[in-house]
Amino acid sequence: TGTVLYETNAHERLAPASVTKVMTLLLIMEAIDSGKISWQDTVTASEAAAAKGGSQVYLKVGETMSVEEMVKSITVSSANDCACAMAEYIAGSEAGFVEKMNAKAKELGMEDTNFVNCTGLDDEPSAAEHLTSAYDIALMSRELLLHHPDIKKFTTIWMDTVRNGSFGLANTNKLVRFYEGTTGLKTGYTSAAGHCLSACALRDGLELVAVVLPCPSSTDRFQSAKALLDYGFAN
Repeated sequence: TGTVLYETNAHERLAPASVTKVMTLLLIMEAIDSGKISWQDTVTASEAAAAKGGSQVYLKVGETMSVEEMVKSITVSSANDCACAMAEYIAGSEAGFVEKMNAKAKELGMEDTNFVNCTGLDDEPSAAEHLTSAYDIALMSRELLLHHPDIKKFTTIWMDTVRNGSFGLANTNKLVRFYEGTTGLKTGYTSAAGHCLSACALRDGLELVAVVLPCPSSTDRFQSAKALLDYGFAN
């Protein structure tokens, strides 16, 4: 419903790392659901996409992958190379896609947010301006879950493969395996941003989103999100 059940420093502007990809996935799902692109479309990796660091599926320049495999790689393994390839496929360039990200943020009332890339990587000077808040992450997370429920086919995967079974994916969101009712959504980590998480779960018809950032460790982000979700379900 968008009702806030609990918050602390919800509007503090912070680096979100790969939780950024909630917005990237939202725009991809909008393009799919509107018929602009399809799950079966073939996407070719550019030099820029193949050169992305951090989490990736190691796309080679010129390698092709379906939109479905790209979305799976972004969602499960937080693949930066696939995020960049999809941004270029939808908007012609990552910069063009980032304009769409910021326009969507404005439309959703995300007043604490400014995106400078589609991945959350902070390897460029401009990344210091790449900021959002726990509240804004909750807004875009809700939008994705509410209007594009097909994303849950990917956000609930624990282990899977791409490239005809030759490349394994393991979900960075451990709650998928260890927390009952988990429906997603996205982890993030860089040394600058710390450990971040937008976690959502569904029990008895009630769906909740818990956002935590920055946490000192990966274990802490999952424990913190679980505590918030437990609080919501119990009360």
